[in-house]
Amino acid sequence: MLCACSGEQFKFEEAPQSPESLATRDFSASGLSSRTGDWESKFDETQVEDVESTLKEALSLNYEEARALLGRLEYQRGNFAAALQVFEGIDITALAPRMIRAIAERTKQRKPRSKVDNVLPNVMSMHSVSLLLEAILLKSKSLEELGRYTEAAKECRIIVDTVESALPNGMPEGIGEDCKLQEMFHKALELLPYLWIKAGFLDEAVTAYRRALVKPWNLEPRRLACVQKDLATTLLYSGVEVNLPSQLQVKGLTTPMSGTEEAILLLLILSGKMALQEIDWDPEIMDHLTFSLSITGMFKSLADNVEKVLPGVYDRAERWYFLALCYSAAGHNEVALNLLRKACGSSEAKHRPHFPSFLFGTKLCSLHPNHAREGIKFSQEVIDLARHQNEHFLGQGQKFLGICHGAAARISVLDSERIIFQRESLNFLHDAAALTVNNDPEVIFSLGLENAIQRNLMQLMTI
Repeated sequence: MLCACSGEQFKFEEAPQSPESLATRDFSASGLSSRTGDWESKFDETQVEDVESTLKEALSLNYEEARALLGRLEYQRGNFAAALQVFEGIDITALAPRMIRAIAERTKQRKPRSKVDNVLPNVMSMHSVSLLLEAILLKSKSLEELGRYTEAAKECRIIVDTVESALPNGMPEGIGEDCKLQEMFHKALELLPYLWIKAGFLDEAVTAYRRALVKPWNLEPRRLACVQKDLATTLLYSGVEVNLPSQLQVKGLTTPMSGTEEAILLLLILSGKMALQEIDWDPEIMDHLTFSLSITGMFKSLADNVEKVLPGVYDRAERWYFLALCYSAAGHNEVALNLLRKACGSSEAKHRPHFPSFLFGTKLCSLHPNHAREGIKFSQEVIDLARHQNEHFLGQGQKFLGICHGAAARISVLDSERIIFQRESLNFLHDAAALTVNNDPEVIFSLGLENAIQRNLMQLMTI
Protein backbone atom coordinates (compact mmCIF):
# COMPACT_ATOMS: atom_id res chain seq x y z
CA MET A 1 0.00 0.00 0.00
CA LEU A 2 1.34 3.44 -0.88
CA CYS A 3 0.33 6.55 1.04
CA ALA A 4 0.43 9.85 -0.80
CA CYS A 5 1.23 13.18 0.84
CA SER A 6 -2.46 13.97 0.86
CA GLY A 7 -3.15 10.88 2.93
CA GLU A 8 -5.06 8.99 0.21
CA GLN A 9 -4.45 5.24 0.00
CA PHE A 10 -3.99 3.26 -3.19
CA LYS A 11 -4.15 -0.50 -3.49
CA PHE A 12 -2.51 -2.60 -6.16
CA GLU A 13 -4.82 -5.26 -7.55
CA GLU A 14 -1.88 -7.59 -8.09
CA ALA A 15 1.22 -8.00 -6.00
CA PRO A 16 4.47 -6.92 -7.67
CA GLN A 17 6.01 -9.77 -9.64
CA SER A 18 9.64 -8.92 -8.91
CA PRO A 19 10.88 -8.68 -5.32
CA GLU A 20 13.71 -6.50 -6.62
CA SER A 21 11.38 -3.70 -7.75
CA LEU A 22 12.29 -0.50 -5.96
CA ALA A 23 8.66 0.65 -5.93
CA THR A 24 7.76 -2.24 -3.62
CA ARG A 25 10.47 -1.58 -1.03
CA ASP A 26 10.28 0.15 2.36
CA PHE A 27 11.00 3.83 2.07
CA SER A 28 10.02 7.07 3.62
CA ALA A 29 10.09 10.18 1.48
CA SER A 30 7.89 13.15 2.27
CA GLY A 31 5.13 10.97 3.64
CA LEU A 32 5.56 8.01 1.25
CA SER A 33 6.04 4.49 2.57
CA SER A 34 6.03 0.92 1.21
CA ARG A 35 7.22 -2.59 2.06
CA THR A 36 9.19 -5.30 0.32
CA GLY A 37 11.88 -7.87 0.88
CA ASP A 38 15.62 -7.91 0.06
CA TRP A 39 17.05 -6.27 -3.00
CA GLU A 40 20.27 -6.16 -4.95
CA SER A 41 22.43 -3.06 -5.22
CA LYS A 42 22.75 -3.48 -8.96
CA PHE A 43 20.54 -0.94 -10.66
CA ASP A 44 19.66 -0.78 -14.34
CA GLU A 45 17.59 1.50 -16.51
CA THR A 46 14.70 -0.98 -16.78
CA GLN A 47 14.16 -0.88 -13.02
CA VAL A 48 14.22 2.93 -13.08
CA GLU A 49 11.51 3.04 -15.70
CA ASP A 50 9.37 0.47 -13.88
CA VAL A 51 9.56 2.34 -10.60
CA GLU A 52 8.90 5.72 -12.18
CA SER A 53 5.88 4.34 -13.97
CA THR A 54 4.50 2.83 -10.77
CA LEU A 55 5.03 6.01 -8.76
CA LYS A 56 3.47 8.23 -11.40
CA GLU A 57 0.42 6.03 -11.72
CA ALA A 58 -0.09 5.54 -7.98
CA LEU A 59 0.89 8.91 -6.62
CA SER A 60 0.46 11.26 -9.54
CA LEU A 61 4.09 12.41 -9.20
CA ASN A 62 5.73 14.03 -12.19
CA TYR A 63 8.86 12.69 -13.82
CA GLU A 64 11.34 14.85 -11.89
CA GLU A 65 9.78 14.25 -8.47
CA ALA A 66 9.73 10.51 -9.07
CA ARG A 67 13.42 10.53 -9.90
CA ALA A 68 14.16 12.75 -6.90
CA LEU A 69 12.50 10.27 -4.55
CA LEU A 70 14.17 7.25 -6.13
CA GLY A 71 17.55 8.95 -6.09
CA ARG A 72 17.14 9.74 -2.42
CA LEU A 73 16.48 6.05 -1.69
CA GLU A 74 19.59 4.97 -3.57
CA TYR A 75 21.71 7.57 -1.77
CA GLN A 76 20.40 6.52 1.65
CA ARG A 77 21.33 2.92 0.88
CA GLY A 78 24.87 3.93 -0.11
CA ASN A 79 24.50 3.21 -3.82
CA PHE A 80 26.03 6.48 -4.99
CA ALA A 81 26.57 5.43 -8.60
CA ALA A 82 22.94 4.27 -8.87
CA ALA A 83 21.72 7.48 -7.20
CA LEU A 84 23.76 9.55 -9.65
CA GLN A 85 22.26 7.62 -12.56
CA VAL A 86 18.76 8.47 -11.32
CA PHE A 87 19.52 12.15 -10.62
CA GLU A 88 21.07 12.68 -14.04
CA GLY A 89 17.63 12.14 -15.55
CA ILE A 90 16.40 15.40 -13.99
CA ASP A 91 16.84 18.37 -16.33
CA ILE A 92 17.67 21.06 -13.78
CA THR A 93 18.58 23.59 -16.46
CA ALA A 94 15.03 23.54 -17.79
CA LEU A 95 13.50 23.53 -14.31
CA ALA A 96 15.63 26.34 -12.82
CA PRO A 97 13.50 29.27 -14.14
CA ARG A 98 10.33 27.65 -12.82
CA MET A 99 11.98 27.01 -9.44
CA ILE A 100 13.20 30.62 -9.22
CA ARG A 101 9.73 31.93 -10.03
CA ALA A 102 8.11 29.57 -7.51
CA ILE A 103 10.45 30.61 -4.69
CA ALA A 104 10.04 34.30 -5.46
CA GLU A 105 6.23 34.19 -5.82
CA ARG A 106 5.48 31.94 -2.88
CA THR A 107 7.78 33.73 -0.46
CA LYS A 108 6.31 37.07 -1.58
CA GLN A 109 2.71 36.00 -0.95
CA ARG A 110 3.45 33.84 2.09
CA LYS A 111 1.65 35.06 5.20
CA PRO A 112 3.40 35.00 8.56
CA ARG A 113 3.15 31.58 10.18
CA SER A 114 1.23 30.23 7.21
CA LYS A 115 1.21 26.45 7.06
CA VAL A 116 -0.03 26.07 3.49
CA ASP A 117 1.06 27.49 0.16
CA ASN A 118 -1.14 30.11 -1.43
CA VAL A 119 -2.93 28.87 -4.52
CA LEU A 120 -1.00 30.17 -7.51
CA PRO A 121 -1.77 28.87 -10.99
CA ASN A 122 1.09 27.36 -13.00
CA VAL A 123 3.56 27.83 -10.15
CA MET A 124 5.42 24.93 -8.56
CA SER A 125 4.66 24.20 -4.93
CA MET A 126 7.33 24.83 -2.30
CA HIS A 127 7.28 21.13 -1.54
CA SER A 128 8.23 20.33 -5.15
CA VAL A 129 10.95 22.99 -5.12
CA SER A 130 12.39 21.61 -1.88
CA LEU A 131 12.31 18.09 -3.28
CA LEU A 132 14.23 19.13 -6.39
CA LEU A 133 16.78 21.14 -4.38
CA GLU A 134 17.34 18.09 -2.22
CA ALA A 135 17.87 16.02 -5.37
CA ILE A 136 20.55 18.45 -6.56
CA LEU A 137 22.22 18.38 -3.15
CA LEU A 138 22.23 14.57 -3.02
CA LYS A 139 23.56 14.46 -6.58
CA SER A 140 26.40 16.72 -5.47
CA LYS A 141 27.12 14.49 -2.47
CA SER A 142 27.03 11.39 -4.68
CA LEU A 143 29.62 12.96 -6.98
CA GLU A 144 31.71 13.79 -3.93
CA GLU A 145 31.58 10.18 -2.75
CA LEU A 146 32.71 9.09 -6.21
CA GLY A 147 35.68 11.49 -6.08
CA ARG A 148 34.36 13.89 -8.75
CA TYR A 149 34.79 17.02 -6.64
CA THR A 150 34.72 19.67 -9.36
CA GLU A 151 31.46 18.33 -10.79
CA ALA A 152 30.06 18.07 -7.26
CA ALA A 153 30.88 21.72 -6.58
CA LYS A 154 29.26 22.86 -9.82
CA GLU A 155 26.08 20.95 -8.99
CA CYS A 156 26.01 22.37 -5.46
CA ARG A 157 26.49 25.88 -6.86
CA ILE A 158 23.24 25.47 -8.82
CA ILE A 159 21.33 25.48 -5.51
CA VAL A 160 23.01 28.67 -4.32
CA ASP A 161 22.52 30.38 -7.69
CA THR A 162 18.85 29.38 -7.86
CA VAL A 163 17.90 30.55 -4.38
CA GLU A 164 20.01 33.71 -4.60
CA SER A 165 18.34 34.64 -7.90
CA ALA A 166 14.91 34.19 -6.35
CA LEU A 167 15.80 35.93 -3.06
CA PRO A 168 18.35 38.66 -3.87
CA ASN A 169 17.87 40.33 -0.49
CA GLY A 170 18.32 37.21 1.62
CA MET A 171 16.10 34.60 3.22
CA PRO A 172 12.84 35.94 4.71
CA GLU A 173 11.90 34.98 8.25
CA GLY A 174 9.66 31.98 8.79
CA ILE A 175 10.31 30.31 5.46
CA GLY A 176 11.72 27.22 7.11
CA GLU A 177 8.65 26.47 9.18
CA ASP A 178 6.71 24.42 6.64
CA CYS A 179 9.20 23.39 3.93
CA LYS A 180 12.77 22.16 3.59
CA LEU A 181 13.92 24.95 1.26
CA GLN A 182 15.93 26.80 3.92
CA GLU A 183 17.44 23.59 5.28
CA MET A 184 18.60 22.46 1.82
CA PHE A 185 19.99 25.89 1.04
CA HIS A 186 21.93 26.09 4.31
CA LYS A 187 23.46 22.68 3.66
CA ALA A 188 24.48 23.81 0.19
CA LEU A 189 26.06 27.00 1.55
CA GLU A 190 28.21 24.94 3.93
CA LEU A 191 29.04 22.21 1.43
CA LEU A 192 30.00 24.36 -1.57
CA PRO A 193 33.30 25.84 -0.26
CA TYR A 194 34.28 22.47 1.17
CA LEU A 195 33.88 20.88 -2.27
CA TRP A 196 35.90 23.64 -3.97
CA ILE A 197 38.71 23.10 -1.45
CA LYS A 198 38.72 19.36 -2.13
CA ALA A 199 38.77 20.10 -5.85
CA GLY A 200 41.78 22.40 -5.36
CA PHE A 201 40.08 25.68 -6.31
CA LEU A 202 40.80 27.79 -3.24
CA ASP A 203 39.78 31.06 -4.89
CA GLU A 204 36.35 29.59 -5.63
CA ALA A 205 36.13 28.39 -2.02
CA VAL A 206 36.79 31.91 -0.72
CA THR A 207 34.12 33.29 -3.07
CA ALA A 208 31.65 30.65 -1.84
CA TYR A 209 32.32 31.52 1.80
CA ARG A 210 31.77 35.20 1.08
CA ARG A 211 28.47 34.47 -0.67
CA ALA A 212 27.30 32.73 2.49
CA LEU A 213 28.14 35.79 4.62
CA VAL A 214 27.24 38.87 2.60
CA LYS A 215 23.45 38.40 2.83
CA PRO A 216 21.11 37.46 5.69
CA TRP A 217 20.46 33.78 5.01
CA ASN A 218 19.05 33.02 8.48
CA LEU A 219 21.98 30.81 9.45
CA GLU A 220 21.80 29.94 13.12
CA PRO A 221 24.62 31.50 15.21
CA ARG A 222 26.68 28.33 15.52
CA ARG A 223 26.60 27.57 11.79
CA LEU A 224 27.30 31.20 10.92
CA ALA A 225 30.31 31.19 13.26
CA CYS A 226 31.62 28.02 11.59
CA VAL A 227 31.44 29.65 8.15
CA GLN A 228 33.21 32.79 9.43
CA LYS A 229 35.91 30.69 11.07
CA ASP A 230 36.44 28.53 7.98
CA LEU A 231 36.74 31.60 5.75
CA ALA A 232 39.27 33.17 8.14
CA THR A 233 41.44 30.05 8.23
CA THR A 234 41.28 29.68 4.45
CA LEU A 235 42.40 33.28 3.98
CA LEU A 236 45.18 32.88 6.55
CA TYR A 237 46.72 29.59 5.50
CA SER A 238 45.77 28.94 1.87
CA GLY A 239 48.34 31.32 0.37
CA VAL A 240 45.74 32.58 -2.08
CA GLU A 241 44.84 36.27 -2.30
CA VAL A 242 41.27 36.75 -3.54
CA ASN A 243 40.22 40.37 -4.02
CA LEU A 244 36.86 41.51 -2.73
CA PRO A 245 34.26 41.90 -5.48
CA SER A 246 33.53 45.46 -6.52
CA GLN A 247 30.09 45.51 -4.87
CA LEU A 248 31.71 44.74 -1.49
CA GLN A 249 34.50 47.29 -1.73
CA VAL A 250 33.53 50.19 0.51
CA LYS A 251 36.04 52.92 1.24
CA GLY A 252 36.62 53.23 4.96
CA LEU A 253 38.95 52.54 7.86
CA THR A 254 37.46 49.10 8.44
CA THR A 255 37.65 47.92 4.83
CA PRO A 256 40.15 45.02 4.64
CA MET A 257 42.91 45.58 2.12
CA SER A 258 44.17 41.98 2.08
CA GLY A 259 43.09 38.47 2.91
CA THR A 260 44.95 38.60 6.23
CA GLU A 261 43.13 41.77 7.27
CA GLU A 262 39.80 40.21 6.32
CA ALA A 263 40.67 37.13 8.37
CA ILE A 264 41.58 39.29 11.37
CA LEU A 265 38.27 41.15 11.16
CA LEU A 266 36.35 37.86 11.04
CA LEU A 267 38.28 36.47 14.01
CA LEU A 268 37.73 39.67 15.99
CA ILE A 269 33.99 39.35 15.34
CA LEU A 270 34.07 35.75 16.56
CA SER A 271 36.13 36.75 19.60
CA GLY A 272 33.51 39.37 20.47
CA LYS A 273 30.74 36.79 20.11
CA MET A 274 32.56 34.48 22.51
CA ALA A 275 33.03 37.31 25.00
CA LEU A 276 29.29 38.04 24.86
CA GLN A 277 28.56 34.29 25.09
CA GLU A 278 26.63 34.33 21.82
CA ILE A 279 28.62 31.26 20.79
CA ASP A 280 30.50 28.65 22.79
CA TRP A 281 34.17 29.10 23.60
CA ASP A 282 36.39 27.77 20.80
CA PRO A 283 40.13 27.66 21.56
CA GLU A 284 40.92 27.37 17.84
CA ILE A 285 39.51 30.85 17.23
CA MET A 286 41.90 32.29 19.82
CA ASP A 287 44.80 30.33 18.31
CA HIS A 288 44.08 31.69 14.83
CA LEU A 289 43.65 35.22 16.19
CA THR A 290 46.96 34.96 18.06
CA PHE A 291 48.74 33.82 14.91
CA SER A 292 47.21 36.47 12.66
CA LEU A 293 47.84 39.39 15.03
CA SER A 294 51.38 38.15 15.73
CA ILE A 295 52.46 37.98 12.11
CA THR A 296 51.14 41.50 11.57
CA GLY A 297 52.83 42.87 14.72
CA MET A 298 49.55 43.87 16.41
CA PHE A 299 50.56 42.62 19.86
CA LYS A 300 48.77 45.35 21.80
CA SER A 301 45.49 44.44 20.08
CA LEU A 302 46.15 40.80 20.93
CA ALA A 303 46.62 41.72 24.59
CA ASP A 304 43.35 43.67 24.56
CA ASN A 305 41.51 40.64 23.20
CA VAL A 306 43.11 38.29 25.72
CA GLU A 307 41.93 40.58 28.52
CA LYS A 308 38.36 40.28 27.19
CA VAL A 309 38.38 36.50 27.59
CA LEU A 310 35.97 35.49 30.33
CA PRO A 311 37.44 34.29 33.65
CA GLY A 312 37.78 30.55 33.92
CA VAL A 313 38.80 29.93 30.32
CA TYR A 314 42.49 30.20 31.22
CA ASP A 315 43.83 29.64 34.72
CA ARG A 316 45.24 32.80 36.25
CA ALA A 317 48.94 32.03 35.82
CA GLU A 318 48.45 31.03 32.18
CA ARG A 319 46.43 34.18 31.50
CA TRP A 320 49.06 36.45 33.06
CA TYR A 321 51.83 34.68 31.16
CA PHE A 322 49.95 35.06 27.87
CA LEU A 323 49.42 38.78 28.53
CA ALA A 324 53.07 39.20 29.51
CA LEU A 325 54.16 37.75 26.18
CA CYS A 326 51.84 40.17 24.35
CA TYR A 327 52.98 43.28 26.23
CA SER A 328 56.65 42.34 25.98
CA ALA A 329 56.34 41.87 22.22
CA ALA A 330 54.62 45.27 22.06
CA GLY A 331 57.62 46.83 23.85
CA HIS A 332 56.04 47.19 27.31
CA ASN A 333 58.49 45.10 29.33
CA GLU A 334 57.64 46.74 32.65
CA VAL A 335 53.97 45.86 32.25
CA ALA A 336 54.95 42.32 31.28
CA LEU A 337 57.22 41.99 34.34
CA ASN A 338 54.42 43.14 36.65
CA LEU A 339 52.16 40.44 35.22
CA LEU A 340 54.86 37.80 35.71
CA ARG A 341 55.26 38.88 39.33
CA LYS A 342 51.59 38.01 39.79
CA ALA A 343 52.01 34.65 38.08
CA CYS A 344 54.98 33.80 40.30
CA GLY A 345 53.81 35.56 43.45
CA SER A 346 52.34 34.43 46.76
CA SER A 347 48.77 34.38 45.37
CA GLU A 348 49.76 31.32 43.32
CA ALA A 349 51.73 29.60 46.08
CA LYS A 350 49.05 26.93 46.54
CA HIS A 351 49.21 25.98 42.86
CA ARG A 352 51.89 24.21 40.90
CA PRO A 353 54.62 26.71 39.95
CA HIS A 354 54.20 28.01 36.42
CA PHE A 355 57.65 27.31 35.03
CA PRO A 356 57.34 29.36 31.80
CA SER A 357 56.52 32.47 33.85
CA PHE A 358 59.66 32.09 35.98
CA LEU A 359 61.82 31.53 32.89
CA PHE A 360 60.35 34.51 31.04
CA GLY A 361 60.66 36.69 34.14
CA THR A 362 64.34 35.74 34.36
CA LYS A 363 64.90 36.76 30.76
CA LEU A 364 63.18 40.14 31.17
CA CYS A 365 65.14 40.90 34.33
CA SER A 366 68.41 40.03 32.58
CA LEU A 367 67.72 42.81 30.07
CA HIS A 368 67.61 45.59 32.69
CA PRO A 369 70.37 46.08 35.28
CA ASN A 370 67.88 47.67 37.70
CA HIS A 371 66.06 44.31 37.90
CA ALA A 372 69.24 42.24 38.23
CA ARG A 373 68.71 41.23 41.87
CA GLU A 374 65.13 40.23 41.16
CA GLY A 375 66.42 38.29 38.15
CA ILE A 376 68.77 36.35 40.44
CA LYS A 377 65.76 35.19 42.49
CA PHE A 378 63.85 34.25 39.35
CA SER A 379 66.91 32.35 38.03
CA GLN A 380 67.41 30.40 41.24
CA GLU A 381 63.73 29.36 41.13
CA VAL A 382 64.15 28.27 37.51
CA ILE A 383 67.16 26.12 38.44
CA ASP A 384 65.30 24.52 41.36
CA LEU A 385 62.27 23.73 39.16
CA ALA A 386 64.47 22.49 36.31
CA ARG A 387 66.20 19.97 38.56
CA HIS A 388 62.85 18.36 39.37
CA GLN A 389 60.82 18.56 36.15
CA ASN A 390 62.60 20.37 33.30
CA GLU A 391 66.27 19.34 33.36
CA HIS A 392 66.81 20.46 29.77
CA PHE A 393 66.24 24.05 30.97
CA LEU A 394 68.95 23.83 33.62
CA GLY A 395 71.54 25.37 31.31
CA GLN A 396 69.19 28.28 30.55
CA GLY A 397 68.74 28.94 34.26
CA GLN A 398 72.52 28.96 34.78
CA LYS A 399 72.98 31.32 31.83
CA PHE A 400 70.48 33.89 33.06
CA LEU A 401 71.80 33.58 36.61
CA GLY A 402 75.29 34.40 35.35
CA ILE A 403 74.01 37.34 33.28
CA CYS A 404 72.04 38.76 36.22
CA HIS A 405 75.07 38.45 38.55
CA GLY A 406 77.16 40.35 36.03
CA ALA A 407 74.50 43.09 35.74
CA ALA A 408 74.25 43.29 39.55
CA ALA A 409 78.02 43.71 39.78
CA ARG A 410 77.94 46.71 37.46
CA ILE A 411 75.41 48.62 39.59
CA SER A 412 76.83 47.50 42.93
CA VAL A 413 78.14 50.26 45.22
CA LEU A 414 80.38 48.14 47.47
CA ASP A 415 83.63 46.79 46.02
CA SER A 416 83.41 43.58 48.04
CA GLU A 417 79.90 42.92 46.78
CA ARG A 418 80.92 43.67 43.19
CA ILE A 419 83.82 41.20 43.36
CA ILE A 420 81.51 38.46 44.61
CA PHE A 421 78.96 39.13 41.87
CA GLN A 422 81.68 39.10 39.19
CA ARG A 423 83.12 35.81 40.40
CA GLU A 424 79.68 34.19 40.61
CA SER A 425 78.79 35.48 37.15
CA LEU A 426 81.75 33.74 35.55
CA ASN A 427 81.14 30.53 37.51
CA PHE A 428 77.49 30.28 36.44
CA LEU A 429 78.27 31.12 32.82
CA HIS A 430 80.97 28.41 32.72
CA ASP A 431 78.43 25.94 34.16
CA ALA A 432 75.90 26.99 31.54
CA ALA A 433 78.48 26.47 28.76
CA ALA A 434 79.17 22.96 30.08
CA LEU A 435 75.45 22.09 30.23
CA THR A 436 74.31 23.47 26.89
CA VAL A 437 74.57 21.37 23.75
CA ASN A 438 76.27 22.56 20.55
CA ASN A 439 77.80 25.63 22.22
CA ASP A 440 74.82 27.94 22.69
CA PRO A 441 75.91 31.22 21.01
CA GLU A 442 74.15 33.31 23.68
CA VAL A 443 76.14 31.57 26.43
CA ILE A 444 79.42 32.02 24.52
CA PHE A 445 78.66 35.70 23.88
CA SER A 446 77.68 36.37 27.52
CA LEU A 447 80.78 34.59 28.80
CA GLY A 448 83.03 36.55 26.45
CA LEU A 449 81.35 39.85 27.33
CA GLU A 450 81.74 39.25 31.07
CA ASN A 451 85.43 38.36 30.70
CA ALA A 452 85.96 41.49 28.60
CA ILE A 453 84.27 43.69 31.21
CA GLN A 454 86.44 42.15 33.97
CA ARG A 455 89.58 42.51 31.78
CA ASN A 456 90.25 38.76 31.81
CA LEU A 457 91.99 38.88 28.44
CA MET A 458 93.72 35.52 28.76
CA GLN A 459 90.43 33.81 29.58
CA LEU A 460 88.81 35.66 26.71
CA MET A 461 91.32 34.20 24.23
CA THR A 462 90.50 30.60 25.30
CA ILE A 463 86.72 30.84 24.83
